[in-house]
Amino acid sequence: MGNPYNTDLDRNPANYQPLTPITFLERAASVFPDYTAIIHGSIKRSYSEFYQRSCQLASALSKKGVNRGDTVSVILANTPAMLESHYGVPMCGAVLHSINTRLDAATIAYQIDHANTKVLIVDREFISAIRSALELSKVNPILIDYSDSEFPISDSLSEAVEYESFLSGGDSGFDWLMPEDEWDAISLNYTSGTTGNPKGVVSHHRGAYLLAQGNALIASINKHAVYLWTLPMFHCNGWCFPWTMSAIIGTHVCLRHVKPEPIWDALSDYKVTHLCGAPVVMSTILSLENSKRRLLENRVEFFTAAAPPPEKTLTEMNVSGFNVTHLYGLSETYGPAVVNEWHQEWNDLNKEKQASLKARQGVRYLPLESLDVVNPKTMKPVPHDGKTIGEVMFRGNVVMKGYLKNKKASEESFAGGWFHSGDLAVIHNDSYIQLKDRSKDIIISGGENISSIEIEEVLHKHPAVNAAAVVAMPHEKWGESPCAFIELNKNQKASEEELGQWCRDNMASFKLPRKFIFEAIPKTSTGKVQKFILRERVKN
Repeated sequence: MGNPYNTDLDRNPANYQPLTPITFLERAASVFPDYTAIIHGSIKRSYSEFYQRSCQLASALSKKGVNRGDTVSVILANTPAMLESHYGVPMCGAVLHSINTRLDAATIAYQIDHANTKVLIVDREFISAIRSALELSKVNPILIDYSDSEFPISDSLSEAVEYESFLSGGDSGFDWLMPEDEWDAISLNYTSGTTGNPKGVVSHHRGAYLLAQGNALIASINKHAVYLWTLPMFHCNGWCFPWTMSAIIGTHVCLRHVKPEPIWDALSDYKVTHLCGAPVVMSTILSLENSKRRLLENRVEFFTAAAPPPEKTLTEMNVSGFNVTHLYGLSETYGPAVVNEWHQEWNDLNKEKQASLKARQGVRYLPLESLDVVNPKTMKPVPHDGKTIGEVMFRGNVVMKGYLKNKKASEESFAGGWFHSGDLAVIHNDSYIQLKDRSKDIIISGGENISSIEIEEVLHKHPAVNAAAVVAMPHEKWGESPCAFIELNKNQKASEEELGQWCRDNMASFKLPRKFIFEAIPKTSTGKVQKFILRERVKN
């Protein structure tokens, strides 16, 4: 007997539309056209203006021949142009590729080549790196440069069209494109490569839609909340918050540079309710002396990821008017997919116990279907004993579509019907997970993922270096920073200053080891470096 609820009708436009976060902005502009969507210094734009400018961008890109599946790359600070790109680019069917503004020219060149970038939008602050990247690149994208009125720079790319001029050629009433399928790509974000080149994480409209709504529900974000941009939007598309804020008709407060006084000014002037960032943002906030801090009229929700913040930092944030919630996720999960859900009864525990609970990554996000800690060899869940280590694995609609042009890596990451994170953890009897190590030796410094292998490869190219091993070292401000153990070749010399300059010349500055230790590197009988010994050496 067949299913009695089968109507024998196919999906049709009346009862099925592909999910896309673009509709959040369209609805906000329709229902609250005059409500303030964006504040950036002296700039204040309504939802109607935000929507119209995004349509203009989509229209202008279409007129330049940008079609479905084309890549539009942007290297922008947290500005209105970056928010407009999160809507305008997918509105014309293209895929948004946000470039980390801290990357070196060679890495940028690799990314725009691999993504086959058709259009490149550049903030003038980063023109120097882009000029060098274009000299190394094999593609020849259409160039658009963005001049921020709040941070004017006269330097420009001679062959580029200025952003506002480009926008003026577009139609604010552009009939934008819905995705043909909600699984169509909406964005491309590159991981920090652990071996070889970084991988391009492809995200889809469905996942972005669901995580954007999940943010609002998990964070209990009320309608008309005010969000301060201290998290770079190039990080996993700002954890999908560019789309979340339209869903709740909130206000974006753009902040170009993360500095203590502008943060406190914005918190007070605009009555900010929410912000996100790595632990280093908390350190920045707390670095301003009390006499210079502005009065906060409301308690501020702060969402952090990366290494758990120290108990002292959590206490200082609480006293300063912030409630801190710990999140965890990856580029492959659109940003946060795990949250440390706090139980009210935990407020009665002593500070030591609270700190141990805060240090856990937590439980699955609302739009994530499954989260577990699994033995990667047997693919069976580990016991919920808080002791047995396994690999964190994800399953659900907020897991990436796959890696761009890398079928082998995609298949490996999805082996057994789970996404393999590469992170090692335990799971407690209440199903809260807690990270214990990173199987790929990624160092998380100030929210940036740094590959220890990448640094080691650079050091091994120095003529005086026989062997190098890089591990995470605790850092008061950044959470973690790279520490390099060095074995020199016989009869060779190299100082800490020399190797520091060598690294500076061959990689992005935020990846530089902050300490060099010259000694024999411990290895197993088969020659494998015993990094756990090195980690213990730099623990304190």
